[in-house]
Amino acid sequence: MNDREFVLTLSCPDGRGIVAAVANLLAEHGCNITESQQYGDHYTGRFFLRTQFIAEARPGAGPIGEDGLRAAFAGLAAALPAPAEDGADPATEWRLWRRDRRPRTLVMVSKFGHCLNDLLYRWRSGLLDADIAAVVSNHPDLEFLAGSYGIDFHHLPVAPESKRDQERRLLELVDSYDVDLVVLARYMQVLSEDLCTKMSGRIINIHHSFLPSFKGARPYHQAHARGVKLVGATAHYVTADLDEGPIIEQEVTRVDHTHSPEQLTAIGRDLESVALARAVNWHAQRRVLLNGSKTVVFR
Repeated sequence: MNDREFVLTLSCPDGRGIVAAVANLLAEHGCNITESQQYGDHYTGRFFLRTQFIAEARPGAGPIGEDGLRAAFAGLAAALPAPAEDGADPATEWRLWRRDRRPRTLVMVSKFGHCLNDLLYRWRSGLLDADIAAVVSNHPDLEFLAGSYGIDFHHLPVAPESKRDQERRLLELVDSYDVDLVVLARYMQVLSEDLCTKMSGRIINIHHSFLPSFKGARPYHQAHARGVKLVGATAHYVTADLDEGPIIEQEVTRVDHTHSPEQLTAIGRDLESVALARAVNWHAQRRVLLNGSKTVVFR
């Protein structure tokens, strides 16, 4: 990747000629498309597009720069289908990224370290398309793990009377580390509505897929007592509605009567790690577009 490779994402009211308009604009500015995906949602009337391209040298001129591309796409967006008059259909939304700009990520964790360990390993191995800038926890237990990877660890304990101050300190860390994405890697605290609003679309959570059936402590023991036949995990964006944000990825496997609660827990932790890593990578690659209460994922 270099500073001439870009990703464009676009969401707008559906209509004819959108793909052609984007392709023609890129061709006119000497850009070569290397990957393109699109989807029109019949139910919402929205069109979604992700295009990856390289800005190449033009006859008599060098490649177009990022500022020139932004100006060109702004003009294109203004010419795309207009929103409905009743305001139910929002206007065109588009974003442009350089592919070499890896999202800076802050990982939050409590006492279970399987998802954190998996993310750190993938990051160190070059398998994660995001850079882990720091780890934050409401417990000190996993400081050794972050330290073994050379990652800053911040212990921010939380209690009902200190929750506001703890979240204020968290936002200060987001600013100081220039964080693009927060990942809740089994962080066992509920974020405030204010924090969810400020970080909308920038926080990913993972949880077991038994919700809402088996809430509270020891969910795998509850599931074992009910004889579940499926174990899974869900990665989603965080909203003020607890564990109900737009889903990015889910993973599942079959189990049976021979599995103990401990075995179910171990299986679930593996699934959580895989689903979360996929969600983080797809977000980092700008493959996830919000579509109301759900997502479009261009894998």
